[in-house]
Amino acid sequence: MFAEFWSKIEHAERKLRRSFGKDISTPRARRWSAFHYHIFDHAFLRTFWTNFFQIAPGVYRSNQPTHARFEKYARMGIKTVVNLRGEDKYAHYLFEKETCDALGLKLMNAKLWARNAASRHRIVHVIDTLRDAEKPFVFHCKSGADRAGFVAAMYLMIFENQPVEVARKQLSLKYIHLDFTATGVQDYILDVYAARNAKQPIGFEDWIRSEYDATSIQAGWDGKIPADQLRLPGALVS
Repeated sequence: MFAEFWSKIEHAERKLRRSFGKDISTPRARRWSAFHYHIFDHAFLRTFWTNFFQIAPGVYRSNQPTHARFEKYARMGIKTVVNLRGEDKYAHYLFEKETCDALGLKLMNAKLWARNAASRHRIVHVIDTLRDAEKPFVFHCKSGADRAGFVAAMYLMIFENQPVEVARKQLSLKYIHLDFTATGVQDYILDVYAARNAKQPIGFEDWIRSEYDATSIQAGWDGKIPADQLRLPGALVS
């Protein structure tokens, strides 16, 4: 009974959240979108909590920055913003694009999900975006914990030649990443890679491009299959 009641509450909240916050073209619309941004996207929390860290020379990770924080980053010399939430019709993206345009920051969009294993295509797009991004750059998701943590780990392995044991520290409680929740699938991806790499060394990017299979990894995570026992259909070694 309680579960049914809570489900109705969540449904009502989603319906309300999706009913506005998609227009910043007039003063009235901006006010409503600002309300949507601060309340439903939790921007009010990110005024002081930034989850902003440098992970490599000229490379930073963060949660969704506010306008004031974008201004600060521009003064720091940051040139590019990589948005891991992807292009969107809601206020958080509309305000971000407006701010980046006004400050002369290049905005690049590459969408991932926090609670699901992203497709190979999505991950490759992120890698290519990071390769093309002019430094200094910052990449962000919403909280800066899960998607940003996974991408930070990827960056260290691919561009800084760090081992997975070092890179995986980007997914930790320090960044408010909780691996025992659905977002632990990000850790599981690294676990599956580490197990494969232990059998026969392969670079993370090569593994993503040749063997990674999101459907199998998500099923393995959901089914609690140990990473070293998961078999990917395209694996080059058994």
